[in-house]
Amino acid sequence: MAGPPPPPPPSGDDDDIMGTYADAITLLMAFFVLFFSISKVDLDVMDEVAKGMSSAISKEERETKQETLKKNIKDVVYSEGAEEVVKIASDAQGSITLELDGGAFFKAASAELMEQAIPVLEGIFQEINSDLYLNFNIIAEGHTDDDPISTPRYPSNWELSSNRASTVVRFFISNGMKKNRLRAIGYADTQPKLPNRDASGAPIPDNMIANRRIILRINRQPIYEEIRLPKFRRKEGDKKSNKTQIN
Repeated sequence: MAGPPPPPPPSGDDDDIMGTYADAITLLMAFFVLFFSISKVDLDVMDEVAKGMSSAISKEERETKQETLKKNIKDVVYSEGAEEVVKIASDAQGSITLELDGGAFFKAASAELMEQAIPVLEGIFQEINSDLYLNFNIIAEGHTDDDPISTPRYPSNWELSSNRASTVVRFFISNGMKKNRLRAIGYADTQPKLPNRDASGAPIPDNMIANRRIILRINRQPIYEEIRLPKFRRKEGDKKSNKTQIN
């Protein structure tokens, strides 16, 4: 009698299944690694894009406000017919600058305002003191020519230039502007716009007239913060105890 038939040789199907399974696991792992790495890069890029957009929007808003303010002040100047004595520009720091002709705004050798200057300053005040520009501040700079002055009230050009700048600042404050938005500086003849004299030392009258000026710099740079006085926060029981000890 013949014995049982030998088992059939292995077909290799189990090896094929395990190989396929291993390949699938490897591919799945590679997919998740790739997905994770791409997601991380995207998040970083999104953060940078968000920061850039926020900065750009903030800058655009700031520039828009300044351009609008400059345009509105130009309208004020033109409506008063003062375009020849008020020059509007910008400086390297991005401030709006208003150059006021000293001879048109102040009486000779004085810090007293001319009557014709008041409506112009009122118009500038109304614009810069509106709610839209409450974060803008003003620096008033006084400048003179190099012709010495010596009077009881103005012993030198330092006092004259400082007083003229202070007059403009006081004008804005008297109309309701907050003090901490303003600063007054006197430069005397230390920063001439044009040479006061020619090579031989002779005065140049037109240049000296141009050098007698007030410059208003309007920007968002903080001038100083309001002082907050410290307050005591003692409990009511402590106050009564102190009163008892004093009595």
